Amino acid sequence: MTTPETDDVAGQPEEQPRERLKDQLKERIERSREQERERPEERLERAVRAAEQALIEFEIAVETFRVEVENFSRLHHQKLGPMYARLDELEALIAEATAERTGKPEDRDRADEARARVLPMPGVEELFHGWMDGDGLFPEAVAMLTDQPVRPPQRVRPSEEARKLYRELARKAHPDLAQDDRERERRDEFISRVNAAYARGDEPLLRELAEEWAAGPVPPEREPSPSEELYARLDWLAQRKELLTAVARELEEGAIGSMLRMAPDDPDKLLDEIAEQLLAQVAEREAELERITAG
Repeated sequence: MTTPETDDVAGQPEEQPRERLKDQLKERIERSREQERERPEERLERAVRAAEQALIEFEIAVETFRVEVENFSRLHHQKLGPMYARLDELEALIAEATAERTGKPEDRDRADEARARVLPMPGVEELFHGWMDGDGLFPEAVAMLTDQPVRPPQRVRPSEEARKLYRELARKAHPDLAQDDRERERRDEFISRVNAAYARGDEPLLRELAEEWAAGPVPPEREPSPSEELYARLDWLAQRKELLTAVARELEEGAIGSMLRMAPDDPDKLLDEIAEQLLAQVAEREAELERITAG
């Protein structure tokens, strides 16, 4: 037979685990509530950081393509410019010879229009930065017409190591990672030098810039920002991405960009193919001019 005292003693082991379980459940609920209160801002901050990194990678890709387009455009003008100039000159000579033979006013008008396309526009020397001389011809065109050796086009194609250095510097020193205006100005100035060195394919200078950045001040860690600033940051990043998208679209849809997309692995081969076609057209126009003048 049990007494009340023995019943109480026997029930204690069961009551103690229940109390501990209740306390643990209460602690979990409190921690969950604290996490719920902190989660929106933490999620927003993670979204901002992810958007920043994605924008940097996108900007690197756009700038890399822009340099490729610029370099290919330079090669295109240097290698094919003389042939285009020769074709224009032949078209003008053919039109003038035809007008001289027929004496028709409409033929004279066509000859004047053809010659006007060959003549340089006012200020063309400044416009083309010395690519044309006073007669409206590239130096390479003059060399080709006088049977002189044509100067090979200058290649400005960054090496793989230069590309690697450029990407690393752009990721580390990108202005969008600045915490204040002074730091942003420092990064803007540094990145402008990085871009200039990469555009020239100057690998040694890129290495020096990498050492310079490594020796510079370490940017402070990002402090937690209020939700309003994080939302404003996300909005700015979205606008920046739209601007870069428009720049990338303009580059891709341009004549040089379209040519690069046709032969991204071997653009030189594409230039050689176009050069062959232009040489064939030059030969046809020269034969036509010879027939007209001989007749």
